[in-house]
Amino acid sequence: MELEVRHLRALCAIADAGSLHRAARQLGVAQPTLSTQLTRIEQTLGGPLFTRGRTGCRPTPLGRTVLGRARPLLSDMSTLVREARAAAAGGDSRLRVGSTASRALAGWLRRLRRPGLEPTLQMDVSANALLRRVTEGQLDVAFVHEVEGSALHIPEGLRLRVLVEREPQFVMLPADHPAAVRPVVRLADLADDRWMVDPTVDGEWDGVHRMLRAVGLNPRVLHGDYHTAASLVATGEVVTVCQPSSQSRPDMAVRRLYGDPLGVRLLLAARTRAELDAVFPALEDAYWEVARQSTAYREWLEGDGIRTLPRCPVTAAGTGRVEFVRAH
Repeated sequence: MELEVRHLRALCAIADAGSLHRAARQLGVAQPTLSTQLTRIEQTLGGPLFTRGRTGCRPTPLGRTVLGRARPLLSDMSTLVREARAAAAGGDSRLRVGSTASRALAGWLRRLRRPGLEPTLQMDVSANALLRRVTEGQLDVAFVHEVEGSALHIPEGLRLRVLVEREPQFVMLPADHPAAVRPVVRLADLADDRWMVDPTVDGEWDGVHRMLRAVGLNPRVLHGDYHTAASLVATGEVVTVCQPSSQSRPDMAVRRLYGDPLGVRLLLAARTRAELDAVFPALEDAYWEVARQSTAYREWLEGDGIRTLPRCPVTAAGTGRVEFVRAH
């Protein structure tokens, strides 16, 4: 027997419902029919996918593995059908946007949205993964950042446009931290603090590690994502690097690091120049909108920061519109 989409849909229904009886009712089939179908699927895959008992069905380790692959396949199939129907009806296909974390995302998506076009969004901490998805046709465009000293793996033939050549990374620290009284913080002022870094972000741990070692620091480091880091900063547990467009709050402060020791390059990627042209202006507007909203970043831009941005033609906003393509 060959697996079909209906078989994957049945497995997901069983896992979601927690029992064959409820899953059969949701699928509109008889329970014995679904039970027989599950047995045949398990025989095809070589092992039991669910443990069955009086309390219902629970996925086995093999079942969890299969379900982990089945769910994105079903999602992709639904997207294919939806886009094909839209195309057949003469409507616009969806714009598939990928991005690493950025405060500019909301404004970018808002600017891209128009009648007949509803952008979809895939977030990922890995810029390299997003670039691969663009190359493979799973995404139309991706907005990513490249930590200096940790070059991204740019797939061949991919077109890239630089939004900002070097965006300085700031530090987020508790509002009552002694260093928070100054607009610029030296790394030495944070020597006794614990840092939080997300090791799953391409290049981030290496960049932070190099920055700290360059001034002779070897602090205690916790691993966690952006949201966890922000909550721990607010309670005084850690400090962390952050994007300069981040905003201070009553319980946390965003400050510039002395000497701007860590920076990232902001890139937009697509397969064609036309795709870049279609979305870049909206991204540029959205980025500088949030940049102006951040007091610390605005002060940096209005000071000496704007002279250290791109080493390339500069627009009024201070960005460098450099485009290049990874050759075959």
